[in-house]
Amino acid sequence: MIDIQAGAALAAESHGVVPDELDPLAAHFQNGIAPDEIEQVFHLKRAQPMLSAFTALFHGTQDGVLVRLLVLRELAADTGSSAFSRADINQKLAYLIPESLETVLNRLRSHGLLAWDAPSAVYRITPLARNVLSALDTLIALAKPEEDDAEMGFLLSQVAGAQAVGGVTVEQLKHLLGRLVELTEEFRDAIASGSEFKLRNSQAKWHMACDWVEKGSVILRAITSDERADSATHKAAQAIGRAQSALLNMQGMFSRALNQIERQRVHLGQSGLSTTDVKRWLLAHEDLASLAADAIDRPVVPLFGTPAEMIDVAETELLLERVTTAGPKGLPSGEDAPLTINDNPAMQAELDDWINKLADFANLGNFPEFSETGPKKVQLHESLLPAGFAVASYRASLLPLLGDAAEASLQGATAELARLPIRFEPTDEMVQLDDPEVAAMSFATLSLNLELGPDHE
Repeated sequence: MIDIQAGAALAAESHGVVPDELDPLAAHFQNGIAPDEIEQVFHLKRAQPMLSAFTALFHGTQDGVLVRLLVLRELAADTGSSAFSRADINQKLAYLIPESLETVLNRLRSHGLLAWDAPSAVYRITPLARNVLSALDTLIALAKPEEDDAEMGFLLSQVAGAQAVGGVTVEQLKHLLGRLVELTEEFRDAIASGSEFKLRNSQAKWHMACDWVEKGSVILRAITSDERADSATHKAAQAIGRAQSALLNMQGMFSRALNQIERQRVHLGQSGLSTTDVKRWLLAHEDLASLAADAIDRPVVPLFGTPAEMIDVAETELLLERVTTAGPKGLPSGEDAPLTINDNPAMQAELDDWINKLADFANLGNFPEFSETGPKKVQLHESLLPAGFAVASYRASLLPLLGDAAEASLQGATAELARLPIRFEPTDEMVQLDDPEVAAMSFATLSLNLELGPDHE
C-alpha cells in the first residue's frame, strides 16, 4: 500500500500537480492549461466574496430568490437603527412564516450578508450586502423597458459613477461599446427589413439612444481629457465616440427608408385609409376571431335541386347542343384584316420633330433654317419659336437633357436627344419677344459641342 501511494504521488509530481492542491476548476479546462494563467479567472477569483454574495441571493428557485431579496431589502431600508434583534426582525417581517424567515436569515448570515453580533444578540447589515443591494437597485431602476428602450441607462450610469470617483475601467467602457454596436446592427436590420412597423419602433428606440449618447458624450470628454487614464482606457473611449457617431448618422437612413415606404403606400379607394392604417387597427385587437362575431346574419341555407328543376336544366342543355350541331360546318371564308391607324400621342410627334430639327442643326449648322455656312450658335428663342406656348414650354423642358451622360446611356427618344453634340448655355437675363403667346424668355444659346463631334452617340 505504501508503494502504491508513493507511486501515485510521484506521478502527480511528474505532472507538476500536488495531490493536496488539486483545483476543481481545472476540470473545466483543456489539458495543459492552468486556470490561473487566464487573466479573467484571476479577476473573478479576486472578487470571490462578492460572487459568493450573489450566489447566496440568486441560487435556487425564483420564489426563494424573491424572499431573500425581500428580507435583505426590508432590513437595509430601515436606517433608524444599525442593529436588529430577532424580535425586531420578527415584527418587521411578520407577514412571513417563521420557518421561511429562519431559513433566509441563516443563509444570509452564512454568506456574509448579515453579521451576527453574539454579545449584543443582534443582526447587522454588512457593507458587502449594502454594495450588492446598491448595484441591484441601480439595475432595477435604470433597466425598465418602458423607460429605457435602448437599455443603455445602467451601463452609462456605471461609467459615470466610476468616472466620478476616478475608477473607470476598460471593461465598463467595453460593455457600453458593445451595447452601442448591438444597437447599430439592430437599427440596420430594421432598415433592411422594409417593415414600416419595425422602422418606427426602431426609430423610437434610436431617439432614446441618442438621448443617452448626448449624456455620454460629456463623460467621454472627461475620460479622454483625464491625464491619469491609461492608453487602453483612451482607446476604448475613442471607440465609443466612433460608435456614437455611426449611431447618430443613421437618422438619414431612417428618413430615406420611411420616405420610400410612404411612396409605396397603398390607399383603399377614396376613403383616405391605407394598408398601414388597417394593419394598425388589426394589431389593436387581441382577439381577431371576435371580429367575425355577428358578421354572418344567418347560417348558410343549402339549396337542393328537385326533379322539376333538373328537367328544366337538362332540356336547356339539350336544346343548346342541338343548335350548335345544326350550324354551318367548315372554316369560315377569309376576310381582309381591318385597317388600323397608328395614332401616336401629340407630344411624341412633337418630340420627334424637335429632335430632327436639333439633329439638322448639329449636322449642318443651319438651325433655324440657315444655309450650310450658317452660324454654329443660335439664340434660344430663335430655336424654340415660332410655336405655341405649350409646344415652346415642352421644348424648353427638354433642353437640360442635352449632354446628360446618364440619360444618354439609356434607350429611347430622350436618350437620342441627350446624345446630340449640342451645348445648352443658359443665363440669368431675360429677353423681350414680339410673339403673340410668349412675351419674354430667358436669354440662352444653343451651340455645337465640337469636342463630341456630330457622330457622337
